[in-house]
Amino acid sequence: MPSGNTQYAALPYRKRPGGLDVLLITSRGSGRWIIPKGWPIAGLSPSHAAAREALEEAGITGRISSERIGMYRYDKRLADDTDRDCNVEVFALEVVEQLDSWPEQHQRRREWVSLEEASGRVAETELRKLIRDFGARLMSAK
Repeated sequence: MPSGNTQYAALPYRKRPGGLDVLLITSRGSGRWIIPKGWPIAGLSPSHAAAREALEEAGITGRISSERIGMYRYDKRLADDTDRDCNVEVFALEVVEQLDSWPEQHQRRREWVSLEEASGRVAETELRKLIRDFGARLMSAK
């Protein structure tokens, strides 16, 4: 059972000849590159909560994995300027549609980048490894 510091995230990806692209978004506060994530949503499974965050934060829909592909930790800066240690469960999201308009479009940027570039842009070491490992698993499963 998730604790009060667990968030759910989607790792949005698309296949291309010879590789894989990942969609990153910017955080609202610092503008650093992240993946869509958020707190649990009543009535939704963890994977569906991750998919909802991807729609709201990045304007994408697709096929979400029902099993998590990994976890990472980060320090979330709260409104009162304190930090909260968060555990993030990550679910793969194969993107099917990218919308022209979505709820947080004026608060974030989104950008498709190669797997290697995505791994280099995110700040969290555990998320970097998760992205690299996921790409390696997907590419070897061909």
